[in-house]
Amino acid sequence: MDTIPAPPPIPKPGTTCVDVEWRIAEAPVGYADALLQMEARVTAIHDGSAGELVWLLEHPPIYTAGVSAAPDELLAPARFPVHRTGRGGRYTYHGPGQRVGYAMMDLRRRGQDVRAYVHGLEDWVIGALGEFGVTGERRTGRIGIWVVLPNGEEAKIAAIGVRVRRWIAFHGIALNVAPDLSHFEGIVPCGLAGYGVTSLEALGVAASMDAVDAALKRAFECVFAQTIR
Repeated sequence: MDTIPAPPPIPKPGTTCVDVEWRIAEAPVGYADALLQMEARVTAIHDGSAGELVWLLEHPPIYTAGVSAAPDELLAPARFPVHRTGRGGRYTYHGPGQRVGYAMMDLRRRGQDVRAYVHGLEDWVIGALGEFGVTGERRTGRIGIWVVLPNGEEAKIAAIGVRVRRWIAFHGIALNVAPDLSHFEGIVPCGLAGYGVTSLEALGVAASMDAVDAALKRAFECVFAQTIR
């Protein structure tokens, strides 16, 4: 299996991308701590004391439950910690090898259209996947980004969950780079029984996290550069 070389490095934390700060965590960040930091940034963005932020990170293994999560979709409640959160969606898994992208965005500057914003997040992931020769697709009634496997079946490669407070959006995307896919067996991912979960690694793409981060940065610029009013 050939390893895709890392493209040129992306800006260091504290620099900007399309007027958006771009930050990368060097070590895993606990989910509860990440929520506290996001909440504080959302307040600061609303008050005008801070700008928009994209924060790329990994979490220790955890199951998170969105506002629509059903109790019977948690199949192994003792396997990993479970955190109930205010984002949209149902159960999902976060853990090592998965790139989480938290986007704290001011929709007052971006049309105040939540549906269009979610569409933009989908385009962001699809664009990044395309750099690795992977075709990510939407599916009606199935949130997230999907790929068609060689056997013709469909599997989910990225989850999307958003919360909006006073027109400031937060949470974001979770792209499976090289996680332990067996960890998803403790939940019904996003409430979609009967569908598998995949990753870049499972698709034969040996991409480093640095390469994924750089692809996400370029795709973000393509999608969101023209949406600021």
